[in-house]
Amino acid sequence: MADAACAVGRLAAGGVWIGFAPGHQEEYLLAVGGDRGSPAGDGPRVAAASVDDLLSLAIAYFEDALAEPPEELAATHADIGALVRHLASLESSGARREALLGAVDAVDDGLAPDVVVGRLAACLEDGEDPVARLERRATELIAG
Repeated sequence: MADAACAVGRLAAGGVWIGFAPGHQEEYLLAVGGDRGSPAGDGPRVAAASVDDLLSLAIAYFEDALAEPPEELAATHADIGALVRHLASLESSGARREALLGAVDAVDDGLAPDVVVGRLAACLEDGEDPVARLERRATELIAG
């Protein structure tokens, strides 16, 4: 598990970044941060994250759907791989676990981004667009 927050991208060029951070209980939290004076404040704000929140981050990473994150916080391929492996470990059985294991293989094997995105998207349980979900969740975190 990562030791500090990892930013997947900014919701607008130069704007608030969104990513994930380790929690206290072997969990990942949704994290939103910004530069001094931004709506998110100086440090990251964190909140509990659903599996679909975290999958949306992974999808956004492989789609390059967001503006570049702050370089010093940018998530790496290995960070995203660890995140997806963690999600797979949470599922005890069933189709979602199998789909997550397929996504882990795609990430670990370095398959083409569109293949990885397809496998990650197959794991989502609700129909919300991943980027729209991230924008909504960031707004919620900033609003408190």
